[in-house]
Amino acid sequence: MIIDTIENLGKYVALNPLFADVVEFLKTHDLQAMEPGKYPIKDKDLFLNLAQTTQRTKETAVLETHIKMIDIQIPITCAETFGYTPLPDLPDFEYNAEKDITKYGDTKAQTYVTVNPGQMAIFFPQDGHAPCIIDEPEIKKAIFKVKV
Repeated sequence: MIIDTIENLGKYVALNPLFADVVEFLKTHDLQAMEPGKYPIKDKDLFLNLAQTTQRTKETAVLETHIKMIDIQIPITCAETFGYTPLPDLPDFEYNAEKDITKYGDTKAQTYVTVNPGQMAIFFPQDGHAPCIIDEPEIKKAIFKVKV
């Protein structure tokens, strides 16, 4: 997991060459002005899910992991707290290959981190994360899905 400002995303391009395409997309698009939806950038290898999502609490947020994709999550309208548990500490749950997701039911996160607008959280396959823990009724957020 990486927590940093959006302006520093370019420093992480060495981790995955598709990060450069995310940097370029962010330079040429105003996430605040865009409508929620799915935006293809590089076929199935890189796309943006721009979501308007309702509030979750630490009690209702569900930990998840992905095998094929890295998440770059960017809160747009308000601060977002993420639960975090490393994959080796998570119990076995069924993987949904079609949606590239494992959800960990009632398993609670080990720790929490808050990311503000202008910042980002990058979650790799080894990072269990529980998104959308917010104090507002809903959040607009960007989720870039980047092929591993």
